[in-house]
Amino acid sequence: MASPAAEAGLRLGNQRVLFVGGKGGVGKTTTSSALGVALSRRGERVLLVSTDPAHSLGDLWARTIGDREVPLAPNLTGMEINPDAEVRAYLETVGATMRDLVSEKMHPQIERQLELARLSPGAVEAAMLERMSEIILDRDHRFDRIIFDTAPTGHTLRLLSLPEVMASWTDGLLGQRDRSESYDETLKKLRPTTGANIELDKAAADAEREDERSSRIRTVLVDRREKFRQVRHILLEHNHSGFILVLIPERLPILESLKAAEALREYHVPLLGMVVNRVLPAEPLGDFLEQRREREASYLRQIEEGFPEIPRIHVPLQEHDVEGMESLGRIGAALLGEESRS
Repeated sequence: MASPAAEAGLRLGNQRVLFVGGKGGVGKTTTSSALGVALSRRGERVLLVSTDPAHSLGDLWARTIGDREVPLAPNLTGMEINPDAEVRAYLETVGATMRDLVSEKMHPQIERQLELARLSPGAVEAAMLERMSEIILDRDHRFDRIIFDTAPTGHTLRLLSLPEVMASWTDGLLGQRDRSESYDETLKKLRPTTGANIELDKAAADAEREDERSSRIRTVLVDRREKFRQVRHILLEHNHSGFILVLIPERLPILESLKAAEALREYHVPLLGMVVNRVLPAEPLGDFLEQRREREASYLRQIEEGFPEIPRIHVPLQEHDVEGMESLGRIGAALLGEESRS
């Protein structure tokens, strides 16, 4: 028999940002879509965002979505973020900013650094964090809920750790700017007050341009730091965001989920609940599947022992592929502990 935690619905409050994650192939897109349908039927305005490079959101909904807002149902909007395109756009923006802030002779070096950054580990996560931050911090608040259908667990956890890392990195850059500006001020005081007026005027003009450039650099860095700090606050605040883990009753997904839960605790990201997908139905299944059910029962016990306090929703293995509003609505209602509505 299922434990009490397995009987409860997901502990959703008013969290505006929800992450649905887990090992690849366990049903994250189906779960996030079903949850979006159920919440939208409550009258909430929901944005469903796929950040997985292997997008299946459009396949599930049988329509082309892409990197734009597409209506999926009343109160429900979908979007697929393309990681490669985000990296290109992110680096183009960074490059344009840097070229605007440094002397022209430095431009070739900037191009070389950007090309290296394009291939470096973490480039995708940094670009995705920028885009997700824009979505989360949307000042218009057009959506009551934002559900991120995420990439496999490891990628998502690295993404969740980035706001703190990038805020600290920006603080370091600001510290360097402060030291550089202090050094420049010292040099200005040591400049001779005599000599040709032309030279003095040129030096003054150069100093003024440098001051303006430093001010613009500081503005860019301060804005980025503030953005990442706001996102970090949202991700770590139980009233603002939460994580839902999806798994199936098999050994590897259970092990990955245990590691993910530990990482979420380490990052202080709230774990709102778990969806145990593709659980065999209670009806007699024949010898072959009965043996499979015995093995499944041992895995379900492992899940119960590994996550005793986390709400767990068991989603039965479906007779047919999950597609369309009716089947998504049934699953979504089960996730929220509600009666199914067509």
